[in-house]
Amino acid sequence: MITLPEAFKKRMKELFKDEYEAFEASYEKERVQGLRFNSLKSVEGRKIGWEKEAVPGLAALMENRLGTSLTPIPWVKEGYYYEAQARPGRHPFHEAGVYYIQEPSAMAVTELLDPQPGERILDLCAAPGGKSSHIASRLKGKGFLLSNEIHPARAKILSQNMERMGVSNGVVVNEEPSRLAAVFPEFFDGIVVDAPCSGEGMFRKDEEAVEQWSEEHVKMCAARQEQILAQAARMIKPGGRIVYSTCTFAPEENEGTVLNFLKCHEDFYLEQTEGCEKFSHGKPEWAGFGDGEEKSHEEEAAIYHLERTFRLLPHCLEGEGHFIAVIRRREGIERKEAKRTYPAYLDRRRNKDVFSLLEAFLKESLADGSSYLNRAEYVMFGDQLYLLPGEMPDLKGLKVLRPGLHMGTVKKNRFEPSHALALSLLPEEAKRVYRMEADGEETAAYLRGEALSCRMESWPGNEKGWVLMCAEDWSLGWSKLSGGCLKNHYPKGLRRMQASAHPQK
Repeated sequence: MITLPEAFKKRMKELFKDEYEAFEASYEKERVQGLRFNSLKSVEGRKIGWEKEAVPGLAALMENRLGTSLTPIPWVKEGYYYEAQARPGRHPFHEAGVYYIQEPSAMAVTELLDPQPGERILDLCAAPGGKSSHIASRLKGKGFLLSNEIHPARAKILSQNMERMGVSNGVVVNEEPSRLAAVFPEFFDGIVVDAPCSGEGMFRKDEEAVEQWSEEHVKMCAARQEQILAQAARMIKPGGRIVYSTCTFAPEENEGTVLNFLKCHEDFYLEQTEGCEKFSHGKPEWAGFGDGEEKSHEEEAAIYHLERTFRLLPHCLEGEGHFIAVIRRREGIERKEAKRTYPAYLDRRRNKDVFSLLEAFLKESLADGSSYLNRAEYVMFGDQLYLLPGEMPDLKGLKVLRPGLHMGTVKKNRFEPSHALALSLLPEEAKRVYRMEADGEETAAYLRGEALSCRMESWPGNEKGWVLMCAEDWSLGWSKLSGGCLKNHYPKGLRRMQASAHPQK
């Protein structure tokens, strides 16, 4: 049983009243575990996305491989609960990006954002990457996703997770929201603001959140959230939507923050959105909680329809505490999007050597490299070649960790493909594919960085070239085939399997 701060309990009793006993009892329950399947890792998922009916076959396979039962999460198409004793973060399928381990309530944010292929989306507070990778799967490789994280160490983890999930049209930056707003005025179709908060909804999951909690911290978080939302408002285009979320119960950070935002931004309103039947509606009467002026906000709260927000409460559903608001900017407003400039892409005539090496690799190693050959958005950073999303403007002056899809390294007389490119490919897209049993010794040896003896009788002994190594139907990385031996190119920094995945949200 978690020891809750007395001041927190007093606040919750005042808010929940008759519900408080059920609310407090939820802390005696084991927290639930969730994973979300990655539709970028299947042909069907990339083409049409994964509806609930399309996933059970994969879920049944994963039940067998992971040794756990999987139960659908009601509010997200790709989401499943798994049993507490299972360790999916240790399985090779995790390294292949087949799924992302994510808290179930957090999955609702992207479901309510409902991003569509071809849209421009910003995840403003993105680490460690749960919501960003979910958004990327819904974009199906089309459009532009910008994932930002202000803390450098967390931004690095975000970048690693986006690579693992095979995201090809995403850019990762490490910036202040105000600096992004100066570059992207009225640019995005959708923005997620999963704001830093007091973390009350994560008390079952994070003991540190309990230790750090105070009413002063709540107020500090609310002030910071208003500043972040104000910057998001500068970047959303007319008709676009901002999904604001927190993992806290504090009204000051939820209904109160949303009300203050709407009062200062007349061209925004709370959208009437259909949520899961297990979601509770926001509490307009809580909007002024904590400022001593509760009654003065009741009329305003009714005007701004705060009941259209959602609260995910641990005593009402299987998940941690969350608050979500879908905020729409009105249509018909004159747009102020700045004239865009684009990065200085590589000139094919001036960089013939680079493109000839790339073309040779694509023709030799991929079933059809035309989708890469026909693109113009290539840039070089030193000897590293990247393919940028077509919608991406020039980001000069910003701290960019991942400018797009890392294609590989241009070396003297050869092109060496990147691990990111391997993880973005389906087996059908490579000419040479080496499938291994996910739970077999070959896969374990490959992940340790060991060379393998090739058992492919269909390849002649003098066959050479890059081979896409797969754990059954999912890519893991590259090997170089020569003389019947598969030379391991799994990145050295990933070679020791971790005991658990990075903390996910």
